[in-house]
Amino acid sequence: MKQFLERMFGAAPSAAARADGAALPAELRVTPGGPVPEHALPRAAVVILNLNGRHHLEGCLGSLRALDYPAGRMEVVLVDNASVDGSVEELRTKHAWVKLAVNARNVGFSAGCNQGAALAERPEVLVFLNNDMRVEPAWLRELVAPLVRRECAATSAKMYSWDGKLINSAGGGMNFHGIGIQRGLDERPGPEHDVPVKTLFACGGAMAIDAAVFRELGGFDEEFFAYYEDVDLGWRSWVQGHETHYAPRAVCYHHHSSTSRRLPPEMIRLLQVRNPVLACFKNYDDEHLRAVLAPLLALYLRRMWSVAGLADERGFRIEQAANPAGGGVKGFLDRARSQVQDEVLVRRLAAADLLGINDLLGRFEHWSARRAAVQARRKRSDAEIFRLFLKPHWCIEGERGYQELQAGMERLYGLDKIFPADVLGQPRK
Repeated sequence: MKQFLERMFGAAPSAAARADGAALPAELRVTPGGPVPEHALPRAAVVILNLNGRHHLEGCLGSLRALDYPAGRMEVVLVDNASVDGSVEELRTKHAWVKLAVNARNVGFSAGCNQGAALAERPEVLVFLNNDMRVEPAWLRELVAPLVRRECAATSAKMYSWDGKLINSAGGGMNFHGIGIQRGLDERPGPEHDVPVKTLFACGGAMAIDAAVFRELGGFDEEFFAYYEDVDLGWRSWVQGHETHYAPRAVCYHHHSSTSRRLPPEMIRLLQVRNPVLACFKNYDDEHLRAVLAPLLALYLRRMWSVAGLADERGFRIEQAANPAGGGVKGFLDRARSQVQDEVLVRRLAAADLLGINDLLGRFEHWSARRAAVQARRKRSDAEIFRLFLKPHWCIEGERGYQELQAGMERLYGLDKIFPADVLGQPRK
């Protein structure tokens, strides 16, 4: 799956690029206040989604039991999305202290998280944690502290790889057409990952958000199902006047893509093509959506072509058809018809791209109404948010035609002037 995702979205930043990533603009850095006394710690509900993750439960829930947090102010709500691996039975026998909801089908990450949030008992802070995580004892204290101090409305944890040797996430950003970035992914830990900063979104695998703000925002967008629901929520919260901060002292460890690697690649591809497009459509203001939408669709179309497997185009090109000389027009048409097929095979990844893009284009009025609801609550300009993208000009494909298309589209639509320069290094090839 990691190789698949790299083919789709590019690899992680190289060692040479990490020095660039360390020098985030000073305006993004934050100075957190002091420790929060125990009596000020809020009621926190930790919401976990589970889908056939029985093998993760002991590590995740065991680390939560060991948290340095007042027991009476924390509850754990686990939503099981129709597991068939014995997860529910194990939860009921070994982890009866966890509030459990069992779904008859997989409702997705977004709806499952919203469901868990609704089941929590009077939470002041909602915390979302992947089932394939383990957390340090101080993780929850450090994650909620900026919220208690009113420094921001949401926080994102520092995520290491499971063995602690690499960074999984140290905050997030994206490029102008919505492809998300986990800052620090696969880098060796360094001092640049210890600096609290403003971030476009909190990674949904380990984040906290003020419960009232979560309700005000409408929670995760359930139509996303999974992937990029955290990017959309974070971007939407900035649009509506809130802030998200990266809290590096809230430390956890992650089995990266543990669930997604079990699913067919085309299912993941559809979500990871569609959902960035939907997030852009909802969250850009009118002026910038008009500037971005055509380049965005053009770039996704080029990516679709690149995986379609249509290397032989001779059957489609009239200029490459057989010479009709001697047979007249009728002979030419007869030969052309004989070569026409009703169907042509394309690879499943390209079909997934087409289906994903059509979820916007085929329901344009629906998504226009969804967009209008977000824009009606706008309290912050796009120009203030663009600095959080970190790498708006990131070209995610190495294919020459794609690179030429992006460069040309940026010049034609003025995106090279609209968006600030990238502040992260170039991804590894």
